Amino acid sequence: MKLYALLTSAGINIAFCAILLSLYSILRKQPSNVSVYFGRRLAQFSPKPHDPFCFERFVPSPGWMVKAWETSEEEILSVGGMDAVVFLRIVVFSIRIFAIAAIICIFLVLPVNYYGQAVHHGHIPSESLDVFTIGNIKEGSKWLWVHCFALYVISCSACVLLYFEYKSITNMRLAHITGSPPNPSHFAVLVRSIPWSPEQSYSDLVKQFFINYHASSYLSHQMVSDSWTVHKLVEGASAFVFFKTRYAAVVASQVLQSSNPMLWVTDLAPEPHDVYWSNLCIPYKQLWIRRITTLLAAIVFMFLFLLPVTFVQGLTQLEQLQQTFPFLRGILKKTIVSQVVTGYLPSVILILFLYTVPPTMMLFSAVEGSISRSGRKKSACCKILYFTIWNVFFVNVFSGSLISQWSVFSSVKDLPTELARAVPTQASFFMTYVLTSGWASMSFEVVQVFALLCNYFTRFILKKDPSNETLSFPYHTEIPKALLFGLLGFTCSILAPLILPILLVYFFLAYLVYRNQIINVYISKYESGGKFWPIVHNTTIFSLVLAQIIAIGVFGLKRSPVPSGFTIPLVIGTLLFNEYCRQRFRPIFENHAATVLIEMDRQDERNGRMEQIHHQLHSAYHQPKRTSQDSSKGERSNHSEDGDSIQDPEDLKPGLTRPILRTPS
Repeated sequence: MKLYALLTSAGINIAFCAILLSLYSILRKQPSNVSVYFGRRLAQFSPKPHDPFCFERFVPSPGWMVKAWETSEEEILSVGGMDAVVFLRIVVFSIRIFAIAAIICIFLVLPVNYYGQAVHHGHIPSESLDVFTIGNIKEGSKWLWVHCFALYVISCSACVLLYFEYKSITNMRLAHITGSPPNPSHFAVLVRSIPWSPEQSYSDLVKQFFINYHASSYLSHQMVSDSWTVHKLVEGASAFVFFKTRYAAVVASQVLQSSNPMLWVTDLAPEPHDVYWSNLCIPYKQLWIRRITTLLAAIVFMFLFLLPVTFVQGLTQLEQLQQTFPFLRGILKKTIVSQVVTGYLPSVILILFLYTVPPTMMLFSAVEGSISRSGRKKSACCKILYFTIWNVFFVNVFSGSLISQWSVFSSVKDLPTELARAVPTQASFFMTYVLTSGWASMSFEVVQVFALLCNYFTRFILKKDPSNETLSFPYHTEIPKALLFGLLGFTCSILAPLILPILLVYFFLAYLVYRNQIINVYISKYESGGKFWPIVHNTTIFSLVLAQIIAIGVFGLKRSPVPSGFTIPLVIGTLLFNEYCRQRFRPIFENHAATVLIEMDRQDERNGRMEQIHHQLHSAYHQPKRTSQDSSKGERSNHSEDGDSIQDPEDLKPGLTRPILRTPS
């Protein structure tokens, strides 16, 4: 690809961004769009009246960017919860590390790449992008030390930043647990696979079991019924069991309750708004079958996706395209057409196909049997992350250069060399992908195109007031996207440094857009307490190690054994750093500390709040149930035990937040 093709793609995306951001600054001022762009605020406060003839409403302005920039992290925490803060920390970390990488690579690595061979350089825009990559350096060049030095700086900086972020977020999680009001999920355990008895009801069995084996800590229980089959108890049944203290609940959730591990299975209960009620109806013995089935389905879907990826890679190879479709040779010889086809169209087509991935992975995660909505979203996040890394990075690399070289899969020792040959040749595609999937997608995110069209259709076609439905933040799609761009940045930083400024623009834009959306649009319906961060940390370490392995392969291809040998200790050091963080920080995200829970229990007892907490536990979990009228309409409704109707947890619009237990002041 020529540099002017990349500039064409950049120009198209810059134009899209400028138009959409200007349009957004106007649309957000219109009273008819309040429900689209201020859903979170609308759920808490009544909208203020607007002057319909105010000229300022029709003039683009950057005021929303200023507001997003000035909002403090404490305000983000109060309106979006800890998960929102953790997500923004991902963006901030990316800005910091790629700013360091850009300074090092643009001013040191890029000139070395460009002048790597003694050839005459023509007009820069007409240069091939290959001359800006490490592939332009001749074999045995002593200047490869510059790349080794840059890799050390980037890797060490990333590890230092990761350490401080992990430490800070761990402390934030502990403060989140200890500083939050009493939460019913801290006292509740979900019990599944309750054995059937012809002599006793399920409720009596649960009561007898926990009085017998947890007499000092058992408080009460609430059976889970199958609300979709006329209130019958779930097959294999299940129950929420409440304990007198947080510590007792954690102990009960982590020990085997029976010598048969398939009976009396216990897990810490999700928050009431986080419970995925329909999955509580799944017999526990089916879960392992469901997980294997969804794994196989995800693998099949991943291989089916090879077809569009291979087609996209064919578009990036202009000569192959002309050979395959001879009747297009005349059109493809036109400069503007060839620039669009090779520099813009492939990434657009791939992005369109990728839109099918999130709903598919969410379906797979629901079928797996997750008991919480946040757990389902976390599972979908991991699936989407693996899928995008495989298809956007590895499959594009392999289909572009290695699709016929099956030996790369049969010999692991040759993998660094094969990646070293292929990745620099695909750097141009990755640049255009970041431009299209990154820059343009941020503009579409802030405009909320689908919600805007639905609002106009309801308001002007159906002549109805649009319902004030609010959205939760799509962590399962945005975290994989940010981590994929991070992987592209690390792997291409010393190979093709031109990608770094493109990434920096994306992350700066993402910082403003996501802060604006968290402040104004999205509602935190449930909270995971920052459990996404270990995924971020592990993926970043994987990206670093992958970049280092590719560098070893490149140095080997360039017949420069000394930089290659010096890179091996960097790989070992990165892996040791990851192991230290896994031992030091990760347990806090997987388990609760006994000292913390016991101190919280003691404080509640000293303040006389424990009795009130116990009283409110009985009404903390409201299960959705279907009435006869709802059954005929196919609608769902929730009812408490005394018949009072409440909203479905996924549709709650409570301004923020997590459910809490009211305690006397």
